[in-house]
Amino acid sequence: MKIIETELPGVLVIEPDWYPDERGFFMETYNATRYAEAKLDHVFVQDNHSQSTRGVIRGLHYQLNRPQGKFVYVARGEIFDVAVDIRQGSPTFGRWTGMRLSAKNKKQFFIPEGFAHGFSVLSDVADVLYKCTDIFQPDDAYGILFSDLQIGIDWQVENPCLSEKDAILKNLQDTPPETLPVFKI
Repeated sequence: MKIIETELPGVLVIEPDWYPDERGFFMETYNATRYAEAKLDHVFVQDNHSQSTRGVIRGLHYQLNRPQGKFVYVARGEIFDVAVDIRQGSPTFGRWTGMRLSAKNKKQFFIPEGFAHGFSVLSDVADVLYKCTDIFQPDDAYGILFSDLQIGIDWQVENPCLSEKDAILKNLQDTPPETLPVFKI
């Protein structure tokens, strides 16, 4: 497997080994021992599966008191997956990085605690699977508006489809500081 660091410290692209043949392919989507040897030694306690259609944007979401690191990959279709550094005091505060993840390229994306996460769907349907480092708590769910001009994400979709909750989120600069994580060295 190959691990690629992004411009945001801790946000990683993982290119796992996979073995195609005339029947299809085989790959390990996660192996705790191998990933720990590669310094991805997080303990994952919850798995999620999201299915969405073309043009959907989910995010930008984060948790404050029980933050979740997320290990994301796509089983069907293609998405543009995004991480935004929202940690107060971080040298990369407000910066984002994104990666196309697909069933075809088999890439994985790790977004650590303290980052907002979101994705847009580029295919007709996408099945997105992700492991989380903490259990989701509905009363600890926060978000940043996907279209925040100061962040400036190119979601690679036109006429996005959003949940009502995501459509009314605030820009990062308008988010109360007490609801943002703090950068820790």
